[in-house]
This record gives sequence, structure tokens and C-alpha cells, in this order.
Amino acid sequence: MGDPFLRTRFALPTSPATFLRRERLAQHLDQALLTPLTMVNGAAGAGKTLLVADWAAGLGQPVAWLTTDAADQGAGMFWAYVLQALRTSGVPVPGEIGCPGDASRVDLKLLARLAAHLSGADRPVIVVLDEFDRVTAPEIADQLEFVLHHSGRGMRLILVTRTEPLLPLHRYRAVGDMTEIRDAELAFTPEEAAVLLERHGLSLPVQAVRALVERTQGWAAGLRLCALAAQQSPDPETYLKEFEAGRSTVADFLLAEVLKRQTAETQDLLLRVSVLDRFCPELANALTERTDAEPILAELHSENAFVEDLGHLWYRLHPLFGEILRAHLRVRCPGLEPELHRRAARWLRRSGSLPETLAHGAAAGDWEFTAGVFVDDLAIGQLFTGLRSDDLAELFSRMGPEVSSPATDLVRAAHDLFRCDLDRGLAHLHRAEESLAVDVPDSAAAQLSCALLEALVARLTGSPARAETAAEAAEELRQEVPAHLLDKHPELTALLLTHLGSTRLWTGRFEDARAVLSLVVGRSDGASTALPRQESLGLLALIDYLDGWHGRAERKAWTAMAERERFGLSRPSGLDSGLWRLVLAAVAVDRNELGQAQTLLDEEADSCAAIQDPVTAAGRAIATARLLLARGNARAALAAADPAVPAEVVSPWAEGQAALVASAAHLAEGHPESAARVLREVPDDQPAYAVEAARAQLAAGNPLAAIDTLDRLRTEGRTGPAVTVRAMLVRAQAADGVGDCATAHRLVAQALLEARRERLRRPFLEAGPWIRPLLGTAPLQGLAEDWLKSGPQRRGRPPPAEAQPSSLVVEELSGRERDVLQRLAQMMSTEEIAADLYVSVNTVKTHLKSVYRKLAVNRRNDAVRRARELRLL
Repeated sequence: MGDPFLRTRFALPTSPATFLRRERLAQHLDQALLTPLTMVNGAAGAGKTLLVADWAAGLGQPVAWLTTDAADQGAGMFWAYVLQALRTSGVPVPGEIGCPGDASRVDLKLLARLAAHLSGADRPVIVVLDEFDRVTAPEIADQLEFVLHHSGRGMRLILVTRTEPLLPLHRYRAVGDMTEIRDAELAFTPEEAAVLLERHGLSLPVQAVRALVERTQGWAAGLRLCALAAQQSPDPETYLKEFEAGRSTVADFLLAEVLKRQTAETQDLLLRVSVLDRFCPELANALTERTDAEPILAELHSENAFVEDLGHLWYRLHPLFGEILRAHLRVRCPGLEPELHRRAARWLRRSGSLPETLAHGAAAGDWEFTAGVFVDDLAIGQLFTGLRSDDLAELFSRMGPEVSSPATDLVRAAHDLFRCDLDRGLAHLHRAEESLAVDVPDSAAAQLSCALLEALVARLTGSPARAETAAEAAEELRQEVPAHLLDKHPELTALLLTHLGSTRLWTGRFEDARAVLSLVVGRSDGASTALPRQESLGLLALIDYLDGWHGRAERKAWTAMAERERFGLSRPSGLDSGLWRLVLAAVAVDRNELGQAQTLLDEEADSCAAIQDPVTAAGRAIATARLLLARGNARAALAAADPAVPAEVVSPWAEGQAALVASAAHLAEGHPESAARVLREVPDDQPAYAVEAARAQLAAGNPLAAIDTLDRLRTEGRTGPAVTVRAMLVRAQAADGVGDCATAHRLVAQALLEARRERLRRPFLEAGPWIRPLLGTAPLQGLAEDWLKSGPQRRGRPPPAEAQPSSLVVEELSGRERDVLQRLAQMMSTEEIAADLYVSVNTVKTHLKSVYRKLAVNRRNDAVRRARELRLL
């Protein structure tokens, strides 16, 4: 045609001063020397060209580089430029190969001569075709494949492209003759992004870099453009965290390089689907009101136009591209966005995707529809399960008071109860129930949701009759609700049974409570019922504690914690009361592990438990009062034991536990008459109360009355060691007081054996000075030495300088603390210990603090050394 060759198309692009060579990509690209075909395929601005150019510049051998041009679509022109690229790079091209004479076509014989020449070369010729996506003529792709195939091992072809080339790539993949680098591999890692930002003079915290990489998905051009803009900001870190994508150089780049290259129909589709997190052709059609989405989306993905394929015909936009398109949509089509959300919500409702339906319904401001879907799907229990509680609460907090329907009132009631606002919750619940009392069609799901909220109100108010009524109503309504909804939402039944069990426990119906709570614990519904299972385990643990079975209580409480950590319920939400932690604290007090008990109570106070019900309040009062009593603060214990829990009915065990603490406080202050008077005000049918009454009678100098009280006691199989050990010690003290040493020895030995299994130390410490001489005699000394009493110093070994005088009761490491200590001795890190024990790192740190305190050390090595000295390891 007589035009000169454009030399810039043969030049390797120059890397900017801030270019970052990424060794992992360069090493992967080295494989291009071993395979005939290499494809570097990525979106605009992914860093493809600079990657290959930098790699080619460092090879030390000729590279024929050609940047293709959309204007040169003729085969003759294309091959003329390829031949010139070979000559420019220094590759000899014999004259007999020839040159195309027609810009639109090329002689096949010329291509055959070229292929034959390359196949006979001493070493492979490297050819890079940059921006190959501009070559759209199928005949050129066929000709290129012909030359590549017949060149044998004499040619290494590298295609840099935004789209999938028309070559038969599957053949090369099948025989391992192809190297591929795609978008995912081209994306910057957080570590690489940090180095890139440093080259732009920006030093950011790790979290800030990770957030930027997440927002840009490691897109090279996005990172560089953000860095250049941040350089001009007085606060680069804040700018990169908060910049408006729609008003940035990134937006200018994407709108010019991606959006404006598309047809009007494609632009319209992209703008409309930008309101969606993910979409399929049918959903896109619902938004565009057309039927052409499937081929358009497939083409956009193949062109790497920032449309990602999620599989099964679902797609999503690159996050930054989506932000920019949404901003552009608001400018180009003001007011259209809510309508698009409304259309999406209705389509998603038909497809059964509840979370996305709610999100788009809320975004559209259509609260009656959104609340109706939430209630009709029987999903109201999800507000209390901890998995999506905060997200749902935040979503419905935007619902204004002007919208009114049974569904919106129900959702408001649930939202208020979730925040423990009982008065507002009850008001909204009553309004919903009044609306539903009128003949509302298809209201079974709404009425069942009412029953769940009624059961929760019953739990929060200590109203057993209300809970039983709600449970009966729910059982009838379950017959009217479609079975697939009940199967889809097992949390509703689990929550209702948990609330019912809590109210039964509050009224002292332990066996009835255990029956329904065990049903919840026995469920295997995965994450959806994890929090009800945790709560039920905590309630069952409290029952075991009140019955005196501290070992069982501890195991259930630890299982509750494990259930919490297993599903990542890291902080209180929804139904979480933290009762399991209170039970552990109360058990720790009876074992005289007072520091551990205080730690657990502090953690419970810091956790801001999501639900405050009478059972939890009473459990907190028990643990706190008993800890204060163990520390000798009787007056404070008396105040803490009776927290005046608001409830519709009085709890017999809560009242009884307060009386037990009050009696023990009076005994500690030397007032047995006051102790006895307090206990006369509570029923004496419970073994624990009878044992405490016998202690008071014994302290008042009436051993015969004490023995008579214990003789009338029927412990049967329900009463655990925490009660029976105290009963044995009262009998032993009475025997010792009348000089019956043999009986006293026998009873103390029995108590030691039974207490040892549960590590119960407080009963012996509370027994008073009479027991000390007995524990110093054989064989009682041997029974107490390993766990209750400090052992004798070994002969020939001087006591350590820091040794303290031997005490009757020592604070022993708990089982879990011993587990942590053993792994500490194996030089395991905190993270490794957490992984090995299937607990969180924070839980391990809590145990470590307790171990350090109990061993009187401050460092890991000192803890291991001290443990070896004490024969704990």
C-alpha cells in the first residue's frame, strides 16, 4: 500500500518507574520457553502487557514483539507486520519466503515457507502478539494456528489478550503444549500491593492494604490509579478507605476502556445489573425487560469486561466496576434504581433466595413486601440465632413507622425483643395479634411467628403459663404450615423449646425442663440451631449444678462453649445469655479456683450478653454471691444473692439459693440463729437446704437436731456430690463433737473420696477448724495430699526461696488449663494450641492468664519450670 511500518508497534513497552516485577508471575512465564503456545488473558488494566514486556526484556535473546491494531484486519497486512516484527528483532527472514502483496489476503504458500523456515531454526523463535483481542478475523486465527503447528518446536507464540482467542486451545491443553496466565493469577496479593504502594511513597497498615485489595480485587490498574490519586491527598489512608469510585480516575478508565466500547443494549444491561451482587440471564432480563441477556453476558465474560462467571450461568461484576456503574446509573437514569431493586426482589422471591429478596426489597423501600416475605417464609427466628441476627436487625432498623401491617408489626416486635426492649416489643406484638385475630387468609406462618415471640416474652418475664400456652398454640399451628417451611427453618422449633425449657426451669420443674432442652441439644441441624443448642446446654448445666453434679455441669458448659466456637459465634448476639460461663464460674468457686471464677464473671460482664432473663440473672447472682462469700465478704455476698429479679412468678430454687448464701453468710459471721431463721422461710424438701439447716443447728450447739434433720433427708439418685459431701461433713462434725472419732474419720474419708472426683474444696474449707487435725492423720492425709492439701517437702531438698507456707486448700489447675500447660511444655504457639484443642486463640489466652496467676509466674518458660517443680508435668 506504500505506507511505512509503524515502528512503535515493534517496540517493547517501557515499564514505569513504579513497576513491580512479581517473581511468581515471571517464573510462571518462563514456562513459555517450553510450550509452543502461551496465553496471558486478563481484563483491561490487569498488567498483562507490562508483565510480558518486562519478562521479554530480561531474556537476553531476540523477541519478536508486535502490538496488533484493530485498523489492520486484513490477513495480508497482519502477516506483513509479523514478518517485519521478526526482522526488527533480529530473526533472519530469507527473501524467498516473500511478502504479502494484497492487504486483505495472504498466500498459503508464503505461510508454508515461513513455517518450514521456523521449524529448521537452531533455537525457537519467540513471538509476542500484544492486544491480540483486536484480531477478530477467523481466517487470521486459522493461519496463525497453521504456522504454529507446522513450525514444530521452532516457534514460541505468546498471545496477550483480553478475550479468548479463536485458536483451538483445547488441543494444546490436552497434550500439555500450552502455558496460561489468567486474571486470578494476575491479581495483586496484599503483600505485592503493599510493595507497589510503597513505590508510590505510600506506607499503609496491613489492614488498610487488605481492604484496598479486596475492593479492587487486586486489579493492577485500579491499585496504581488509586495510589496516584492518594499521593495528592493529605491523608492517603483515609482517601483509599473512603474514596468515591464513581468520581475518580478509576471511573474514567473503566468507563472509557470497558463501558463505552459496548453497544447501547449492552451498556443498558450493565447499568441495570449493577444494583445486583450476582445475576443470571433471567434476572437480568427481568431488569431490562428484554430477552437478550444470555448471549450478552457470555460475550462480556469472554471479553474479560469485568463480568465474572460464577458457574451455572450466574455472574457478578467486579466490585469496583459495579460501584462505578451504580454511580453512572444514578446520573444517567435518576429514580430508576428503586424500581430495579423492586423488580429484582420479586424475581428473587419466586426463585426462593430469601436473603437477596430481603436486601432488594429493603433497598426499594418496599417494607410491606419485605416484612411479608420474611414472615411468610417462617424466617423470623433467624433474628435470634446469631448467624444473621445483626444483619437482619440492621436491615429492618431502616423500616419507618409509617408502614403498618401484621407482618411489619411482627418484625418490629421481633426487632425490639432482639434488643431486649420488652415494652415496645410487647406493644408491637399485641398489635400484630389483634390484626391477625381478624380472618386473615394464609396467616398460619404469621401466627406461628407470634407463638415464638410469645414464648420469648414468657422467658424474659418468667411467665410459665404464657410459655405453655404459646407452646400449645405452636403445636397446633405446625399442622397448618407447609412441611417444607418447617424443614427449612428448624431454628424456630429449637428456639421455642429453649424458651419453654427456660421457663420450666425457672419454676423448679427440672425434669420437665430437662425433657424439652434435651430435644434441642439432640438436634443435628448444623449452624441454624447452634445458638439454641448452646443455650439449652447452658440451662441443662445449671440444672446439674443446682442438683450438685458439678462435673456434669462443667462438661455441659464446656460443650456449650465448643458449640459456640464451632460455628464462629464469637460474640453475644440473638439468643445468647452467656449462662454457660456463669455455671463454670459457680463450679470454680466450689473448687476454690477463685481467680478462675472471677475471670469468668468478668468475661460474662464484658460480653454484654444479648438476652437478660430471670434464669440468667439468678445464675449471675449465685456465682457472684458465692465468690464474695468464699473471699470472706459476707455482707457483699448477702447483697448480691438477692438481685430482685423481675418475674411474674417466684422461682423456688432462686429463692432457695439466695437463702443458702444468706445462711452461710450469717454462719460465717457467727450468727447461727439468724442462719436458721433464714432457712425456715424456704421449703425444706430440697437436700441442699436441709444440709445447710443442719449446719446451722450444729453451729447453734444442737447436734442431735442436726443429725435428725439429715436422717429425714432423702437424697435418692438425683442429689450430687456437692450436696452429699457437705452432708457427710456435718455428720462427721457432729460425731467429732461427741467424741466418736472412728465415725468422724470414716465420714471424712468418704467425703474426701467423693469430693476428689469433682475437686470440691470449698466444703472442707467451710467446715471450720475442727477438721484440720483429722486431715493431718493417716490415712486421711494421703487422701487429701494430691489435690486438697499441699504435700510434704521431699527429704534432702531445701524449700525454694519463693515457697509459701503450706495451706490447707490450694487452687488447682482445671482440666483445660492442664491441657494448655502440657502443650506449652511442647513449645507450641498460642495459635497451635488453639487449633489442637479446637478452641479460639482468645480462649487459650484466657487459660494462659489463669495458669500464670495460679503458678505465680509471668512468662511461658517460668510456667513450664514451675509446673515441673510441682510435678504437674
